Amino acid sequence: MGGTAERTISARWGFEYLAADQVYLDSACQTMRPQPVLDALTDYYVGYNACGERVKYDWGKQVDERIAATRAHVLRFLGLSAKRYTTSFTLNTTFAINLLLTQLPAGRYARVITTHTEHNSVFLPTIAFAKRHEVPRLLLDRDEAGNLQYDEADLTDAVVVLSAMNNVDGSPTLGLPELVRATQKRSGIVIIDAAQAVPHELDLVKGLAADAIAFSAHKVYGASLGAVAATNELLTSLDLGFIGGGQVATVSADAYELIGDLHTRLEAGLQPWGEIVALDAALTWLEGFEKAVGESLPARERRFSETLYDGLAEVGKARILGARGSSLVTIVPERVDGHQLATFLGKAGIMVRSGYFCAHHWLKDVLDLCPSVRFSLGAHNTDDDIAKTLEITQRLLKGL
Repeated sequence: MGGTAERTISARWGFEYLAADQVYLDSACQTMRPQPVLDALTDYYVGYNACGERVKYDWGKQVDERIAATRAHVLRFLGLSAKRYTTSFTLNTTFAINLLLTQLPAGRYARVITTHTEHNSVFLPTIAFAKRHEVPRLLLDRDEAGNLQYDEADLTDAVVVLSAMNNVDGSPTLGLPELVRATQKRSGIVIIDAAQAVPHELDLVKGLAADAIAFSAHKVYGASLGAVAATNELLTSLDLGFIGGGQVATVSADAYELIGDLHTRLEAGLQPWGEIVALDAALTWLEGFEKAVGESLPARERRFSETLYDGLAEVGKARILGARGSSLVTIVPERVDGHQLATFLGKAGIMVRSGYFCAHHWLKDVLDLCPSVRFSLGAHNTDDDIAKTLEITQRLLKGL
């Protein structure tokens, strides 16, 4: 491919403000924000900076319209029914999972189930849930193909919490629809951490009939924000212990009455209205990516990832975690500490993450690995970014 087509695909559409020598490869933590998202956030703060769902003046009405539109957009983006699901906004994915788990009714569930490979956003809240409810906590393994290994009898009255896409090596969780159906058939619930899947492998969760799907706007090109699409049944069942303004219709000296809008079950107090508006802009921008760039975002990330993977495999001196083609390429360098390698790369203008990526149990206890280096791709990356990253990383690894 050459000429105009190549220049189009290589362009930083929406990220024209980035300097050519800025190579940001930490999108798994938080993505860069395209210009339309920055504009939407600024427009709110300078144009109609009002409280939502509380006021009657025109600015407030405009906020209410934008917030309602974002709630509906999230459900469409996830392929979920507006009759069965409600969108709520939280601080982040971790906060959403904690809000759900800490407010599930006592005595209702027999056990909590997750996997060995989870991010701490899932791993830690499930530990706390098991202790608080005094129920067993089961950790599932996966086979070589990535399928979860479980006994369906264990799903009875269970709370199943797991990620749809691993945040270390990008591996998908296979068989999610079957797991959801089997769990719900046995009166259990399934809560999905989709923080990595929504921006990179949307098909893993789109249309998935889980009881709740949580993700982070700041990993999907929006401002810092969490979102959760939960069934109306689950939201209604919550025994609220985290409560405040915006959730109640009336309050007396010793009691209160909740309002009927189910999204408020997870939204105590004033919400980040500008950030919610910006999420709507982020989803719209993502939906227009392929038409504007000439290449779908998953295909673009896969192409970059394969080039990066092959180049790192060629030089050796590092173990590559995960399969070729994922938006995440994580390496364990053989002769240098991962933090040191990340520091060297940072000094050369390559911004990567090092450490255990909030998956301490899996990487340290199960795999017994030293700190690793993670290259995580995003929509702003270009062919030049990958070429520069490979040139510098190969030179560093060869010098070890």
